[in-house]
Amino acid sequence: MLYPLVRPLLFTLDAERSHDLALSLLAKPPAASIMQALYGRKALAKPTTVMGLKFDNQVGLAAGLDKNAKAVDGLGALGFGFVEVGTVTPVSQPGNPKPRLFRLAQSQAIINRFGFNNAGVDALVERVRQRQWRGIVGINIGKNAATSPENATEDYLICLRAAYPVADYITVNISSPNTKGLRDLQHGAQLEELFSALSLERDTLATAQARRVPLLVKIAPDMDEHAMVDLCQSVIRHNIDGVIATNTTLERGEVAHEEHGDETGGLSGAPLTALAARKIAPLRQELGADIALIAAGGIDSPAEAEKRLNDGADLIQLYSSLIYQGPTLVQQICRHLAK
Repeated sequence: MLYPLVRPLLFTLDAERSHDLALSLLAKPPAASIMQALYGRKALAKPTTVMGLKFDNQVGLAAGLDKNAKAVDGLGALGFGFVEVGTVTPVSQPGNPKPRLFRLAQSQAIINRFGFNNAGVDALVERVRQRQWRGIVGINIGKNAATSPENATEDYLICLRAAYPVADYITVNISSPNTKGLRDLQHGAQLEELFSALSLERDTLATAQARRVPLLVKIAPDMDEHAMVDLCQSVIRHNIDGVIATNTTLERGEVAHEEHGDETGGLSGAPLTALAARKIAPLRQELGADIALIAAGGIDSPAEAEKRLNDGADLIQLYSSLIYQGPTLVQQICRHLAK
């Protein structure tokens, strides 16, 4: 198809420049119809209902690719059952200094330390409101880098209130390794304060807008078993609707030998596969049957997608494998799952 011809050209560019170029092309008005013709029509539907939402298929795009919701129509047209945009913060911020995105082609991996670079929640909300694609759109929210961990809850509340009218679901990102102190929010009193405030505010918004938007949390693959159990108990206690497992990892064992393998940031792609996959069955056991579970991290084949679903996930998300294999991977997984 088209992507095998385009990828070598994109890979001659700096990783972030290539990322921005591809996203800008997908954001152009003709892109949606072109992508739909090339890819979307070949992604078989197997509708499923999760969290009260009807998904055309179980394959979604993970947050991080389209931080500002610039290309929802073009990305949705690739055949995804849902698209998650963000991470977005209350006000715009530049993120970490460049270079901050690295390909590890030998390992089919990516290291990023973007640091939530985005144009702010209001700009994202307006773009989501104007989208033409009618699939499920999730909005991933975070805190500004300048906001102290002690004041993080207010940042999440600002984003929740802004995103609520246009989001199909909202994901609380407390697992990126690229914002100082963010992962501390996955534990103890800080987690309890955050979940309590968000759950209460979501209930208030649901009453005011006569519409209940599911609330999810995205977790790190580097959590130990004890921390994971505690988080699951907090999820249940505060009526959080779902868990996305997982974000990127700080582990470097499989890529330490490779160029850029020692760069700081979150590692995604094939080296994350086994680590992320091991989280699914224990999470399902702790969460029970009623909490949604979305698998992400190193899903690079129909077989891996099926394995995560068999282990207890309701849906899956792609990102790094899409960069290396292209949109045909979405079609391949959808066709396999529709059998």
